[in-house]
Amino acid sequence: MTTGHTAPPGVIDLLGLLAYAELGSFFRLADDAGLAPSLRSKGQLAALAATEQAHYQALHDRLGELGVDPEEAMEPFVAPLDLWHERTEPQSWLESLVKTYVGDGIAGDFYRKVAELADEETRILVEGVMAETGRAEFVAETVRAALVEDPKLAGRLSLWARRLVGEALSQAQAVAVSRPELATLLAGKAPEARESSDAGIGDLAAVSRMFASLTDRHAGRLKAMGLAE
Repeated sequence: MTTGHTAPPGVIDLLGLLAYAELGSFFRLADDAGLAPSLRSKGQLAALAATEQAHYQALHDRLGELGVDPEEAMEPFVAPLDLWHERTEPQSWLESLVKTYVGDGIAGDFYRKVAELADEETRILVEGVMAETGRAEFVAETVRAALVEDPKLAGRLSLWARRLVGEALSQAQAVAVSRPELATLLAGKAPEARESSDAGIGDLAAVSRMFASLTDRHAGRLKAMGLAE
């Protein structure tokens, strides 16, 4: 990775992870827009995709400002994020919408939590990227409408949402193991604490507790879509 930047490695990892996630979100939403059953849905999803691309560009530019090659910063997270998407391939347009809502919701909680532990400039950037874009309301409304038409969908979509959470937490843990600087940031430790011989184990334990707390908001997302946990 390019040298000479002043941001801690954990912050560079955070920005690289978020940048690749936003890039992936752009492509997924663009694909969803193409499959949408109505012009209204196509237009709304296309607008959301454009927002994601703008978010990606902001993160890409920030990494460049820090003297980091943006593509190099994203590279460590390509495999785990791609694997999550491979393991959670939607079988319908509705499943794709639920994946966007649940997956991006948990990711947003995660990024905002991490940003609280980073420097102020990083926090402001991340919070701006993760600001509400109107996606949640649109997805929840669309899923609720589909359930009114076919109530039998509720059970399958609830199971699908539960699987998404499990797979997301699994990949998040894998990322924390492979990127110790990011795990240290997640654990909220001071840089000097990294020298401790048991720091890695303690960091991962703290990360596990943080991810467990993030799932608390999952029930609220299901309720918003008219699904049961």
